[in-house]
Amino acid sequence: MRERARDAALLLGFFALAFLTLGYHPGFEDDGVYLAAVEWRVHRELFPRDARFFSLQLQATIFDRFLAAWVRLTHLSVAWSELLWQCVAMVTILAAARAILRRCFASSRAQWAGVAMLGGMFALPVSGTALYILDQHLHPRALATALILLAVVCVMDGRRWRAAACLTGAFLFHPIMGALGVSFCFFLLLARSGRLDWMIGARVGTERRISARAAAVAVPLGWVFEPPTRAWRAALGTRTYYFLFQWKWYEWLGALAPILLFWLLGRWARRRENLPLARLSVAVVAYAVAQQSVAIAMAAPRELIRLTPLQPMRYLHLVYVLLTMMAGALAGEFLLSAKSWRWVVYLALIYGGMYASQRTIFAATAHIEWPGVASGNEWVQAFAWIRAHTPEDAYFAVDPWYLEAPGEDFHNFRALTERSVLADAVKDAAVCTQVPELADEWLRERDAQTGLDQFSLAQMERLKATTGADWALLRYPARAGLDCRWHNRVLTVCRIP
Repeated sequence: MRERARDAALLLGFFALAFLTLGYHPGFEDDGVYLAAVEWRVHRELFPRDARFFSLQLQATIFDRFLAAWVRLTHLSVAWSELLWQCVAMVTILAAARAILRRCFASSRAQWAGVAMLGGMFALPVSGTALYILDQHLHPRALATALILLAVVCVMDGRRWRAAACLTGAFLFHPIMGALGVSFCFFLLLARSGRLDWMIGARVGTERRISARAAAVAVPLGWVFEPPTRAWRAALGTRTYYFLFQWKWYEWLGALAPILLFWLLGRWARRRENLPLARLSVAVVAYAVAQQSVAIAMAAPRELIRLTPLQPMRYLHLVYVLLTMMAGALAGEFLLSAKSWRWVVYLALIYGGMYASQRTIFAATAHIEWPGVASGNEWVQAFAWIRAHTPEDAYFAVDPWYLEAPGEDFHNFRALTERSVLADAVKDAAVCTQVPELADEWLRERDAQTGLDQFSLAQMERLKATTGADWALLRYPARAGLDCRWHNRVLTVCRIP
């Protein structure tokens, strides 16, 4: 009982450190899609003009429906529900990491050092993919990652049905990450059966052989060969990291180096007769080689450009999660020992360094944006006023590149105002790469707003006539003739006549 209480306290302690280091920013980046979708599921009268810019992308996930059902069941607000589930995902990921490390390292010091490293590196960018290990807001990828890691634990214990249940849940929350989780667990099954031992030398022990069966699902693939439209190509061009052969040398290094590192780790574990670690490592190598081959095969033919938004290099996300855990565990095994000062230095370097990087990214925003607390960010202040003082059917225009404005810190208008808005040039472009049918509408609305802050009154009236937008968020002060209702030092909210 004392040992369990100690472990629970350590887990919660590392979770608290991780949360305080990562920060929390609802409405940031991808949350412009996911938070808006949850709000719309709970209050269907919202977003009467632009719900397509998030609802179509989320048809393949239960994330928004799950959160909406939770809100209705518990009567918690959407904001507090998202914060709660962000914490649940973080704790589950750390707990699953500890369980994996317990099966690979006998030393409790190594296990907790690995957990500490993973928690401190949640905001680590995954090479070339524009992903973090964990986002600064609730993302379905976080829930899927937690379930995938639990599935890995089940596979390591030979509990295949439990693993299948976890992977099913991961697939329902995030189909791409869920499919990658299935792929990794398939290779882990092969590794546990001894069929991949040749990759790191002679067999490292005897174990009951596990037969692994792969299931193929037939899907209609005619859309792959449909010619892309000009608007869709314009949206795709905003995401240069989609194109594998345009990656920089250091991005390729970040993709290929982990394969070598896990191969070396597997050979080292074999020499030490550490069967679980050796076979986990060889599973990572086989998974990475297979997925890298798939990514190259998808990226090379120009005829398969419609597959580009699937981002097959996302396989690196799970590799980075496991690599971070193992790096920390090895540090705990060989560097930290039981000396307190070494642990203090270790934790200060990891968590202090990552905290400093987050403050650089969110320089104009509080580190943790608690629900219901007024923001010091002037863009978020404007969003809060709009949410409280404009009608639910208001339709806004805003500079299409507003997300990249100094001090904006990538807070999404649609999610934080709960109001309809014309398509932006940054986040909505990513949505269009996933949902090509929106591309023409996106390009038309983006172009209609370009240069909005310099529009004359006549241009504003023409914008309203062509798009239906009847409100605008503009730089302060606005042009004369507009009915402006609120402003701060940077922005003003105006009614278009």
